[in-house]
Amino acid sequence: MIVQKYKDMLQGKSVIRQLSEFAVARGQEIGYENVFDFSLGNPSVPVPQAFTDTMIRMLQEKDSMELHGYSQSLGIPSVRDKVAASLNKRFGMNYTGNHIFMTTGAAGAIAHALRCVTQPGDEVLTFAPYFPEYAPYVNLTGAVLKVVPADTENFQINFGAFEEMLTEKVAAVLINTPNNPSGMVYSTATVKELSRIMEEKQRQYGHDIFLISDEPYREIVFAGVDAPYPSAFYDNSLSCYSFSKSLSLPGERIGYIAVNPKCTDAELISVMCSQISRGTGHNCPPSIIQLAVAKVLDLTSDLSVYERNMNILYKELTGLGFECVRPGGTFYMFPKSPEPDAVAFSGKAKKYDLILVPGDSFGVEGYFRIAYCIDTEKVERSLEAFRRLMKENY
Repeated sequence: MIVQKYKDMLQGKSVIRQLSEFAVARGQEIGYENVFDFSLGNPSVPVPQAFTDTMIRMLQEKDSMELHGYSQSLGIPSVRDKVAASLNKRFGMNYTGNHIFMTTGAAGAIAHALRCVTQPGDEVLTFAPYFPEYAPYVNLTGAVLKVVPADTENFQINFGAFEEMLTEKVAAVLINTPNNPSGMVYSTATVKELSRIMEEKQRQYGHDIFLISDEPYREIVFAGVDAPYPSAFYDNSLSCYSFSKSLSLPGERIGYIAVNPKCTDAELISVMCSQISRGTGHNCPPSIIQLAVAKVLDLTSDLSVYERNMNILYKELTGLGFECVRPGGTFYMFPKSPEPDAVAFSGKAKKYDLILVPGDSFGVEGYFRIAYCIDTEKVERSLEAFRRLMKENY
C-alpha cells in the first residue's frame, strides 16, 4: 500500500508552480513574450564567464574520475576548506573545512540542518511571510512548523508574537534573510534582538535553541542596505547557502551548511550530516560542480538588473496607489493587494496576462508576490498592463 501522507500532498500542489504552468500554457497561445510572468523565482542573468571558462578548462585538462567520480560524503575537502576561508574573510568568522557540509542547494542544507537539531514533536518557528516549502521541509522530519505572524509595517520581525511563541518546545528558529517573498533584509538591530531573545530563552529552558539561517539571496542586496551575517551574532547557528542565485546556477543544485564553530557540538554536526544522508539518499552533490564553484567563490553574476527592475516596478506601483515596503534585496517584492482577497486580485490580473502570486501561501493574506527576475524590457512593457488592471478594476 502506498503511503497516504504523500498521496494527500498531491492535493496541495504549489500555487507558484500552478501559476507558472498557466503562464507557459498562455504563452503557447499568445507568445510567451506577451505573458508578464512574475510567478517563479528563476534567476534571469547569465552565469559568470569565469564559471563557464572554469568548467571548459576542467573538462579539457582534469582527470575524468576526479570530475565525475563520487566525492567524499561530506564534500570535497579542498572545496570545504575554500568555502570556510571565503566566509572567514568576508564575515570575520573562524570556520574550518570541518564546519562545512556540501549539499544539493539550500533545500538540501535546510533538510540536513533540521534533522541535526530537531526530533519528532519538536517545534520550529519561522516568520511570515515565509517560503511555502518550509512546511514540508519541517513537517516531514516529524517536527512541527509554527509561523510567527508578520509585522506588515516593515516585514522585519514581530518580536512580541515571537516571544510568546518561543516556548520550551521550540528546538530551532528558521529565518530567511534577504527574504522570499518580501524582499526585506533583516537589519543588524533585528538580528541582535533576535539573538538576545533566543539566548535568554536558552538559559531559561536549559537547552539549545538553534538558529537555521536560509541565505540563498545573500548576495542580492541593494545599495545602502544593512545586511548582517546572522551567524556572526548567535553562536548556535547553522548557515544554509545556495549558489543558485549568486551564480545563476539553480539547475546545478549546489550549496552548503556552515556550522558556527561556537555552537554546541560544532565538530560533530558536519559528520552527523553525512549520516543523515544515508537515510535521505542525498549522498553528496556532483564533484564537477563542487570543484567549479570553488574557483569562483567570491564572484557573482551581474546582479544589478534585479535592483534596476525593482526600482522600475516600485516607482510605478506606488504611483498607481499600491502599498509596498521597498525591498532591500532578492528579486521579489510583496505589495498589498488593492482588495482584501489577494486570490481574487491575482485572478483579475491574469486577464491582463499579469501572473502574480497571492500572499496566502506565504502566510500573509491580502498581499501578493512579484518575482521580477525577468528581462528589464519585459518589466517595462508590463507597466501598461498594471495601469489597465488598476484603471478598469479599482
